[in-house]
Amino acid sequence: MARYIELHPVNPQARLVEKVVDTLRDGGLVAYPTDSGYALACAPGNKEGLDRIRTIRQLDGKHNFTFVCADFGQVGPLAIVGNNAFRLIKRLTPGPWTFILKGTKDVPRMTLNPKKHTLGVRIPDHAITQSLVAEFGAPILSSTFIRPGQEEPETDGWEIQDSLGHLIDVVIEGPVGQGEPTTVVDLTDDVPEVLREGAGDISLL
Repeated sequence: MARYIELHPVNPQARLVEKVVDTLRDGGLVAYPTDSGYALACAPGNKEGLDRIRTIRQLDGKHNFTFVCADFGQVGPLAIVGNNAFRLIKRLTPGPWTFILKGTKDVPRMTLNPKKHTLGVRIPDHAITQSLVAEFGAPILSSTFIRPGQEEPETDGWEIQDSLGHLIDVVIEGPVGQGEPTTVVDLTDDVPEVLREGAGDISLL
């Protein structure tokens, strides 16, 4: 059964954040709150963690996994960012957006879309999420926690613990944003393409 950890929504307790990050470093899977809804996270390069996320969400091999970053400075080593994409990401983040970009050669291939070689990048506006990335010291690999057959992400940590705690190593209790998934925008071409409308206001594009 997953370990259930409640973090302060504004000032997450450093000792508890460290325990969560230790779980990520040890190959574990974490359910955590964001500025949209809950998400699932593992360490980049953790193939077992990726497979567990795919199993829980029933994802196919074409899914774009997302690297959750603390700030724009962590995006550069992961993705190829053109001038237009640079300006848009800087303007809209932090916030409930996922941007699809071409991955660089430094990114593990197993985290990329196998045909398009793309990935998602995300810079959330959420204290708990930011504390995890800061303690980890690098982007974490993530996927919005949407159950099979559902359209909206999970929003209740205790419900996740109660129903899926046997599949996850840590569940963090904390507030989420609007309870909608992120808005997903493809920035691989010059013109942004909205792939999924969610919490991010598309009128800002």
